[in-house]
Amino acid sequence: MTERIVIVGAGVAGATAAKTLRAEGYSGRILLVGAEGGLPYRRPMVSKEMLAGAAVERKALLESAESWRDKDIELRTGVTVEDVDTERGQVRLAGGEALGYDRLLLATGARARSLPAPQRNVHTLRGAADVGPLRAAIDAGKSLLIVGGGLIGCEVAATARSLGAEVTVVHAGSAPLDRVAPPSVGSFYRKLHADNGVEILDEVTLTRLEGREDGVTATARDGRTWAAGVALIAIGSVPDTELAESAGLAVDNGILVDEHYRTSAPEVYAAGDAANRFDPDLGAHERTEHWNSALSQGAAAARAMLGKPVARQDVSWGWSTQYGLNLQFAGRLRHDDDFVLRGTLAEPNFTVLALRRRRLVGAVAIARPSDIRAARELIGHGAVLDLVAWSDESLDLAELVSRHRVGATQG
Repeated sequence: MTERIVIVGAGVAGATAAKTLRAEGYSGRILLVGAEGGLPYRRPMVSKEMLAGAAVERKALLESAESWRDKDIELRTGVTVEDVDTERGQVRLAGGEALGYDRLLLATGARARSLPAPQRNVHTLRGAADVGPLRAAIDAGKSLLIVGGGLIGCEVAATARSLGAEVTVVHAGSAPLDRVAPPSVGSFYRKLHADNGVEILDEVTLTRLEGREDGVTATARDGRTWAAGVALIAIGSVPDTELAESAGLAVDNGILVDEHYRTSAPEVYAAGDAANRFDPDLGAHERTEHWNSALSQGAAAARAMLGKPVARQDVSWGWSTQYGLNLQFAGRLRHDDDFVLRGTLAEPNFTVLALRRRRLVGAVAIARPSDIRAARELIGHGAVLDLVAWSDESLDLAELVSRHRVGATQG
């Protein structure tokens, strides 16, 4: 009987796993099941090009329908998997159809963190289906209150401003983008948004958000209030682990997997935003939510399912585009790290390096993609220099990469 691998979740992790299986020579059946309707697409475009109405459908797609057929990957979208029976090796689809599997990959992703109960004119933004209602509400209300100053909140603020909306951002952090960037870069972005007519207010704790037919009103703990035509809740996401939990898999801030993406059940794997993977370099589990991490995890999980060696996990990285500026970031920085600036924050052309006991652990840059490429490799090498050397722009980061490669070869 022909083998079958079932992949639940048609986002970038699941889709990449399916393509990698074929590229690695797997000749059995591959069934890729996604709850969202339509072909798998590039989710980072949701808060930017899609919301702005500038995304061409084919450009947003990961692959065309013809390409999936050419790769002999059975794609079922708009289909929900309701149950996994790990003892029988079956998944049950909505409607009752049961599908046997030899190996199963859970790439169920994450969902937007939301309010306890839905309200009028209060939205979240996670997938393509959320774009139309939010865009219509912005066009109708012409004013937007965003709760959350992370990547999605700031990207939507920039996009909505380009659509002519009045935008205010409130968030609980000390600076915008504080999960991926140091305070100095957060201050740069606060000014960038202000220069474009968007006010970002830090350290705001909301006690109430009321959605009504004619708009929304938010009240902070200190008594301040804000009114707008529509609100967006952009306070992060939570891993979608319901299917894994119902199947009895080990779950803790995601589906727990080992370094080879294996869950607690035989022949069941997990990857992407829903997976909390054990990282042998850290000696602990870590869950990441960036597009590039999901892509590399999907490829690695596919190889693991075929019994092939799993390469060391790439240093995580991501990007954000706001007002035409491309921000890139890599690694795992903390606000108590030592930060070294290369360039000047007065211009949108700089790199900030995060050091921990002189070791490079993170980097953030605008208009310096080569610095991020080099920083990712240096972080992976555990590169150590003193603060003065790291800040010396005459010392090219790419040159440091070459030195570490030579050192590793000689060692």
